[in-house]
Amino acid sequence: MERGDNLRSILEEETAIDLQHLNVKLLLEDSIDLEPVIPIFHNWIQNCILPELLIDVADYRHVHHGPGVVLIGHEADYSIDQTDGRVGLRYNRKAPLIGTNQEKLTQALRAGLIFAKHLQEDTRLNNTFHFNSREIVLFINDRLLAPNNEETRRAVGPDLRSFANKLLHGTEFSLSYETNLRRPFGARIRSERAFAIESLLENLAA
Repeated sequence: MERGDNLRSILEEETAIDLQHLNVKLLLEDSIDLEPVIPIFHNWIQNCILPELLIDVADYRHVHHGPGVVLIGHEADYSIDQTDGRVGLRYNRKAPLIGTNQEKLTQALRAGLIFAKHLQEDTRLNNTFHFNSREIVLFINDRLLAPNNEETRRAVGPDLRSFANKLLHGTEFSLSYETNLRRPFGARIRSERAFAIESLLENLAA
């Protein structure tokens, strides 16, 4: 390793953030009817469909551009989120995770993709869920850990770029950040081409 690379590595270690409370939002192509989702979520609780402990379902459809319908869990929440008027599948990790930042990003996105896969394949929804696989939004839902500022962008940026390269298997992508400083730190990954959910899961497992 050259001296400049060694110095860069030391600086990145000193400024790195231990990512926790990660959120992933997988945007949908179209608006959807959330009424059929509620009994499906209750069924998932009864049958332990997802890996985390699931507890209840909360209906926030009456809130304009709100959280939609939330499947509440002990370690994480899953929801059909309508924030900013953009409908998407949101995974909100609440319990702490151990491991590297790459491992934690992988866990959060894998959980979100499995969530999307279950909804796409559920025949009760009549093939109404169409995932926009060219755009993925990530949040750190902890303002103390990761304030939405330039320092956080510099600290987290290398991890996000490395993660996106693996996820998209070398496909060209853009990485942009949430500019509203009153909101949690967020990043948006936009791919040059679309991927099937199965392909993204395979890339994460590689």
